[in-house]
Amino acid sequence: MTAQTPKDYAWLPQDIQDFIAKTAEAYPPDAVDFTIAEQRAYYDASCKNFDVPHPAGLRSEDLTIAGVPCRRYTPSAPRKGVTALYFHGGGYILGGLESHDSICAELSEGAQLELIAVDYRLAPEHKHPAAYEDCFAVAQAIAGPKILAGDSAGANLAASVSATRDDIIGQMLIYGSFGRDHTLPSYARHAFAPMLTLADMEFYGAMRFDRGMPARDVTAVPLDAEAFGDLPPTVLFSAEADPLASDSVEYAARLAEAGVPVELTEEPGMVHGYLRARHMSEGARASFARMIKALEGLAAQDGDQ
Repeated sequence: MTAQTPKDYAWLPQDIQDFIAKTAEAYPPDAVDFTIAEQRAYYDASCKNFDVPHPAGLRSEDLTIAGVPCRRYTPSAPRKGVTALYFHGGGYILGGLESHDSICAELSEGAQLELIAVDYRLAPEHKHPAAYEDCFAVAQAIAGPKILAGDSAGANLAASVSATRDDIIGQMLIYGSFGRDHTLPSYARHAFAPMLTLADMEFYGAMRFDRGMPARDVTAVPLDAEAFGDLPPTVLFSAEADPLASDSVEYAARLAEAGVPVELTEEPGMVHGYLRARHMSEGARASFARMIKALEGLAAQDGDQ
């Protein structure tokens, strides 16, 4: 399969091209060539460019859970008994409570779910399994039924925590990395995609692990699980122009084969990180609405049990 080069992405919708350009204003395409501190500064500045005010009626507070900094979002009319946990993206080295603040706020209010964002430790200062351990600890400390959600690196962490706990009632995974096979179709076709390239992914992987990716470790690679039948109902979203898209296909297939309820939506014309485009792209806006409905559906299962 022939890889598309950056100039080949003129087929993307104009509003997504505008989103890519706006992202690049603060976060250069060659950001991985800079220091970690510089990358974080670029990333935070870029995220801030897409911030919007919290929905009216929603409250938020910072707190510490199991020793991990977190932010709790309480919507105007929260569904009782179910908590959503959100693990942010950023290649395991970027991001935090501020980078995904407005995303979490809108998910919480839209689905009317209490949502807790987890500020897990970042690499390279804290190598794997530090991020997983923080996410697991918060999930363990929260009583009652839980839904796990996350984007990119956060989707990986959510899937890994789901594989190692038995009190998760659902998971929503957004353009995540779940396996280790970089010969899958999307890796070849979209190796040079805007927003995320295969080289970027390899850089993040090198930062995440102390001595390279472990041989078999479900806490790092969700598709390393020996069985998938105990996983909760799952909703996946992937982006068409993203080297990670095939990971969602593979993960969804494993769940379906094991009899786990699973839905996968590959969003056409979308790129990695399109959550931030939800207020400037019709496609991203529609996908975000589907995510809110997915959270509502996963939460409703608790009342059916």
